[in-house]
Amino acid sequence: MRPKAGSGPIVLGLTGSIGMGKSATAAMFAKSGIPVHDADAAVHALYGPGGAAAAAIGKAFPGVLDAEGGVDRTRLRAAVLDAPDRMAALEAIVHPLVRAASTYFLARHRTAPLVVLDIPLLYETGGEARCDAVAVVSAPPEVQRARVLARPGMDEAAFAAILAKQMPDAEKRARADFIIDTSRGFPAAEAEVTRIVARLTQGRAPPHPANG
Repeated sequence: MRPKAGSGPIVLGLTGSIGMGKSATAAMFAKSGIPVHDADAAVHALYGPGGAAAAAIGKAFPGVLDAEGGVDRTRLRAAVLDAPDRMAALEAIVHPLVRAASTYFLARHRTAPLVVLDIPLLYETGGEARCDAVAVVSAPPEVQRARVLARPGMDEAAFAAILAKQMPDAEKRARADFIIDTSRGFPAAEAEVTRIVARLTQGRAPPHPANG
């Protein structure tokens, strides 16, 4: 774990490849009372009608907005598929807005002992530079594959295309400060989350467990 610089909460980056159980793990941190910023949820809000990214995306990629003025993700995916220049243009619109949302989140929770930045492409986008430590959610390849292919509309080709854009799990694990293995069941994962929270909040004001 990198030394904490200055005041403010410990910032834990949470990441993991598709099918590893990252969203469920993020919910475990939230249940423990730890503020969690969900980058995917931030993107969803940015893409929605009136969202900060919708108009710019519609201008850059004509025809990708729906009747309400939000981004149709299926159309957008088709517009950037196998087009690195278009993907780069999209990222240039979206990434600064997502970063601004996370900066606002950190400012709102500046008195918390620990916060979590839930970022699927944390390492791929250099997001670990903003974190004091990183937890990688992982599972064996066969477990990951079975989970992903059980999703509606998912097939081998789509799975392979997603994996090609993500850092290999082995590399993420090698770079992580903590590894949360979800293949052993949720109780084991919850126990690991509890251990991580205890370690990172040691000597700081304890988090307040979420209601419900």
